[in-house]
Parts: sequence; C-alpha cells; structure tokens
Amino acid sequence: MSLEQYIINDIKPLSLKNKISDLKLLFKELTYSHIPIEDNTVYLGCVSETDAHCFEGSKLVSEVRYAIEGFFVRTSTNWLDVLEAFAKHDSNIMPVLNENNTYLGYYELNDIINLFNETPFFSEAGNILIIEKGIHDYSFSEISQIVESNDGKLLGAFISKMDNDLVQVTLKVGHGGLNDIMHTFRRYSYNIISGHEQDSYLENLKYRSEYLNKYLNI
Repeated sequence: MSLEQYIINDIKPLSLKNKISDLKLLFKELTYSHIPIEDNTVYLGCVSETDAHCFEGSKLVSEVRYAIEGFFVRTSTNWLDVLEAFAKHDSNIMPVLNENNTYLGYYELNDIINLFNETPFFSEAGNILIIEKGIHDYSFSEISQIVESNDGKLLGAFISKMDNDLVQVTLKVGHGGLNDIMHTFRRYSYNIISGHEQDSYLENLKYRSEYLNKYLNI
C-alpha cells in the first residue's frame, strides 16, 4: 500500500537561523505537536511544542539544537511502521524522506489512522474475539486453523497484550458461529478473555450454577 499520496508539504521547515518566537507562532497557528527543522535544505529533525514553550523567544533555534528530535520515515516505510513511529515519538506529524535523505513533506496522523480504519479488520462486518495462552504455546497457524475449521473467516489478528508468560491475541472473525469457535479454542487450552457474541458455554455454566443453587436451597 503506497502512502506517497498522503504526503503534505504545505509547511516549509524552519531553519537553525529562525528564532524560537517563529516556532511559537507556528504552533499557535497550527495544531501540530512538532515542527520540522532544516539546515541548508538538510533535514535535522523536529522540535516539539512542549520544548518550544520552554525556551525564550529571542533565542535562535541553533541555540537549542539539542532539543531537535531526529525522527522520520521514508517513502518506502510500511504503513504499520509509520503508525508505530507516530506512537513511539508521540507526534501527530511524521516527516518523510526519500532514499537520498531529501525532505519531501510529512504525514498527518489522522490520515494514517483513517487509512487503518479502511482495512478489513475495521470495515468488514464481524466479531471481535480476545484469546489468551502461554507465550510459548500459541501459534498463529493454530489460531487460523481453529477459526477456519469452524467455517469462520479470519479478517485480522494482532498481539494486544503480553504479560509475563501469557499473551493475548485480538481476532476479527467474519462469518461462522463465534460460539463454536470459542468452544474449539477452549479445547485447545486457550482462555477466552472477551467475545462479542453471546457465549453459550458461559450461559450454560451460569444456568447450571443457578439450578444447583436452587437444588441446594430446597
């Protein structure tokens, strides 16, 4: 999936010769968390709004060069890695360089998130299922086999949590009965953390528990 069509270049990077007051003015006019900085057309990195407001407006950007964060992605960077870069650097813009390290512009976080929302994981109808198993015991091939053996269609899966020796995997399942899929996961020693369809297994346990309580109270 090519992202080049999402590159925006309506903001010219500031230079080391600009004053901090210029940075503050840009942040006041825009809603971005960072502003790109160049030195003679060479991309250096970005200064955050938080840092900019800590400096005196009369200072030059060159005087606070240590505050420049040198993050970026390339035109060839996979969109999932781009999304990870946004999260890692807590930014809502992401500078884009080509293979020759030429600054081309930036991605905006909302555009990448909207692209993510258009993937089948979010756009296709289906059920969300969260399963848990030992970190050395689960496999995606087994997970796929369990879903498909119950006439389900796996629309997406990702590791949503890792805690000590356990891993949680979030699945998007289209078609097929989710209850049958959950029963099979249990047979393969997966714990069901959450299933967005009525879980008949748990309902049966609840019914039997209530029946037993009534019997004991007779």
